[in-house]
Amino acid sequence: MRIAVIHDWLVTYAGAERVLAEIIRIWPQADLFSVIDFLSDEDRKNLLGKHARTTFIQKLPRAATRYQAYLPLMPLAIEQLDLSDYDLIISSSHAVAKGVIVGPDQLHICYCYTPIRYAWDLQNQYLSETGMDKGLKGWLARYVLFKMRGWDHRTANRVDFFVAISNYIGRRIEKAYRRNSITIYPNVAVDDFPLVHEKEDFYVTASRLVPYKKVDLIVRAFSKMRDKQLVVIGEGPQFEKVQRMASPNVEVLGYQPFEVLKDYMQRAKAFVFAAEEDFGIAPVEAQACGTPVIAFAKGGALETVVDGVTGVFFSEQTEASIMAAVDRFEREFQPDADAIRRNACIFSTEHFRSEFQAFVEQKCAEFFSSVEPGNRRNPA
Repeated sequence: MRIAVIHDWLVTYAGAERVLAEIIRIWPQADLFSVIDFLSDEDRKNLLGKHARTTFIQKLPRAATRYQAYLPLMPLAIEQLDLSDYDLIISSSHAVAKGVIVGPDQLHICYCYTPIRYAWDLQNQYLSETGMDKGLKGWLARYVLFKMRGWDHRTANRVDFFVAISNYIGRRIEKAYRRNSITIYPNVAVDDFPLVHEKEDFYVTASRLVPYKKVDLIVRAFSKMRDKQLVVIGEGPQFEKVQRMASPNVEVLGYQPFEVLKDYMQRAKAFVFAAEEDFGIAPVEAQACGTPVIAFAKGGALETVVDGVTGVFFSEQTEASIMAAVDRFEREFQPDADAIRRNACIFSTEHFRSEFQAFVEQKCAEFFSSVEPGNRRNPA
């Protein structure tokens, strides 16, 4: 069986690329495709050294750094990839990868991180945060997203089976595409975050400092709780803003190497998480350390954090709601580091590999047994 794996774009090695790496490890014979591929040599080792076959966008000016500006061209680009020689197509998609063109005797399984979030339910938030919600630029952006939304909906019919990264994303798939999906949680490297029972008297948050992560909100809340210490780890466009608003009890460390991040996660009293995420890897990594999580009760956190067992929730993205959750945590929560760690192990790499491989093999068996023998690419 010839297998093709398609990823949206390869620029950094982040959460989606870690899932891609495991898919490639399951099927190392697969050929890799992507709109662009500018991965570093070090990151490429995680993909078994594979280079992706790319589209014409690869050769456009500044494609490595301004690739998002070429979003209007990506539907056209992804449809130019010739996958006619492959039996199984696995798309690893949060944007356009699932839009590849396939034939009736080819099986297409999409591991979906989300329908294009900035074209669907998060459009207004995206336009506001990027300053493209007003004027001629705003109207142009809305038109591009309108066209993208239509293409995204139409091409959902090119997928035979959707696999969602969370039940939350499964509901978004159903709303955007009117398609069913199953949930297989993405792989989290829980073994890289050993359990530590002894905790110290400080809180920690860690993420890229961009608006939707709401790190500035966490900092404002803790700036009103001067008797509680907060450590902020991460860099991004909001770094200076976060640094300016930090009170003396809030330490903003910026980017830190993995060993430092892990050390803070292991020693912290709790990990604070205020974003509405599709899944959210960081809260699971914290729980792997036996560290409870104080999280916003929406999105993937509702599936990875157990209220009262592995952490506590707050219901609104406001300073008051975070402060109330911290107060409840300190008054009522009884941490059990071993139980918190056990919950994190549900989302391990081993679980992902076994569940995803079993699902794909089952669907292959069903699909190819139904294809007429004369049309099979690899007859039994």
